[in-house]
Amino acid sequence: MAGKEEGYVALSLPLHQDTSTTTTRPQSCWRQWKRLSRFQRSLLYMFLLVCLVIYLAMSSQHRPSLTSSTLQSHRLTEPPVRRKGLPLEEAPIREDVRKFGGDKEEHNVAGEDQDPLEEEAGGGDSNNASEERADTGGRGEARGHREEAAAPRAPLGPLRFGGPQNERQRAVVAAFKHAWQGYRTYAWGHDHLKPISKTHQTWFNLGLTLIDSLDTMIIMNLKEEFKEAQGWVKDSLNFDINKDVNLFETTIRVLGGLLSTYHLSQEKVYLDKAVDLADRLLTAFDTPSGIPFSDVNLRTRRGHAPKWSPDSSTSEVTTIQLEFRDLSRATGNPKYEEAVAKVSRQVHEQPKTSGLVPIYINANTGKFRQYSTITLGARGDSYYEYLLKQWLQTGRTVDYLRDDYNESMAGVMSKLVRRTVPGNLVFVGEILGGGKDFKPKMDELVCFLPGTLALGHHLGLPAAHQRLAEELAHTCYLTFARQPTFLAPEISYFNTEPGSTKDFYVKPNDAHYLLRPETVESLFYLYYFSGNTTYQDWGWQIFQGIETYTKVSGGYTTISNVRNPLDTRPRDMMESFFLGETLKYLYLLFADRHEINLDQWVFNTEAHLLPVHRD
Repeated sequence: MAGKEEGYVALSLPLHQDTSTTTTRPQSCWRQWKRLSRFQRSLLYMFLLVCLVIYLAMSSQHRPSLTSSTLQSHRLTEPPVRRKGLPLEEAPIREDVRKFGGDKEEHNVAGEDQDPLEEEAGGGDSNNASEERADTGGRGEARGHREEAAAPRAPLGPLRFGGPQNERQRAVVAAFKHAWQGYRTYAWGHDHLKPISKTHQTWFNLGLTLIDSLDTMIIMNLKEEFKEAQGWVKDSLNFDINKDVNLFETTIRVLGGLLSTYHLSQEKVYLDKAVDLADRLLTAFDTPSGIPFSDVNLRTRRGHAPKWSPDSSTSEVTTIQLEFRDLSRATGNPKYEEAVAKVSRQVHEQPKTSGLVPIYINANTGKFRQYSTITLGARGDSYYEYLLKQWLQTGRTVDYLRDDYNESMAGVMSKLVRRTVPGNLVFVGEILGGGKDFKPKMDELVCFLPGTLALGHHLGLPAAHQRLAEELAHTCYLTFARQPTFLAPEISYFNTEPGSTKDFYVKPNDAHYLLRPETVESLFYLYYFSGNTTYQDWGWQIFQGIETYTKVSGGYTTISNVRNPLDTRPRDMMESFFLGETLKYLYLLFADRHEINLDQWVFNTEAHLLPVHRD
């Protein structure tokens, strides 16, 4: 009995002391934790683990997904060092993209479950093939990927441009100012600057560089430069000239530039000038078929076929619709849209090869020239681009345009796409002789296609389009990266035969670089929709090549030889699209936050912005 009483007293005293202590001095968290039983601790561990899992799950739902894009997005902290006369290092390729047709799709355009290239190569796992792709330039490829949040999209509503957001954009603005200063000083009001001889070149005598640059200046928020250029448009731009001009080039550069600037500035002078020009151009449509002649005299208002051929280029007659349709919507006069809609319908009704079109069409008969080349390069390229963009411009309501585009992309995948040896790179070739002979040749112009495919996928078209866009953009980038100047040739030839040691090569006559925008255009679209900064890095490296090998005291010049940094052979020409497209797309590519909503605006093929109409 005494032992029990002592035990009772011993147990009760600490309890009394603990209670009194609690009221005077709080216990530490560690003491309270040690007082818990093992079961209580386990419950707390489990509760914390469940909270962590729930938090991670909720975070992943709000993070923008790269969907089929598995390019690694590790940002380069410093651009490669580039000095005159020294070759540029090829940037490490940090992506692992999948083959574009290996998986069965919910939207299968071609009606097939298998990549057409797998059949030609004798089958094989598409993912393995992509992983085994190797750079043959003596440098290994770092594999893996890091998903990165997409750059914020532009809000709905009117466009507002605040100027450059970071050092890369400021560098592009500086390049624009340098080019503009050369044009302003030596070629003001003329079509093109010759930056080495510091004089000008006249093509149509319409101030092409100035008109092409107007909306670029608005986007870059260059108010003083824009105000001065606007004064020239008001006082000096005159279309009543006895001059033959190309319908296509004048439409995409001048009419498109005027309309874009009208929409962005709300200055009526641009719409008035656009109406004057379009009324003169409309006479080119006075043909038996409605397919326009390629050329028109602005004063006599007479259209005619080019001197070198009785036919018009297919891409030229099918790449004027965005501009004329927009003019009808802006003025309320349907005659412009009716003329170009008739052309689209006429081409739609012509027989094609798996949706692919020959590059020549006769304005009198309205029929394609038999046995002419099928290509997504020169004279064919923007036909495919405008099928998609017309569908977007009209609020996605003209279904035959979407259907023709889908059919044509299925044709591209089945008939034009091949892979190289040894690197397994994707490229888009050509068909000669009416569909019989395949030519493994790809123009730099073809590199518009990844951007168009990415835009289509954003609009709900098949995921296979996105995968092709990613792989083809990689190839286009390599046409820059594997040249010692880091500039792409006009044309590349690709090796597909077993035993080849190089994926592609360049012929001497094709080694020129014309300051073209197509590759950086596609990089912009891919970055816009994915937020993957690898595309920005690729664009930055291309920009460094432009700065190193094309910049001269009077502006920027095209060059004849991208293969030798010691002998680039400058051509003394700065094309208007360098300011209208190349620098504009580079500037937009480097944005931290997008200022243009691509659900509300569409770029014409000269990078001029036009609004989407909700038909």
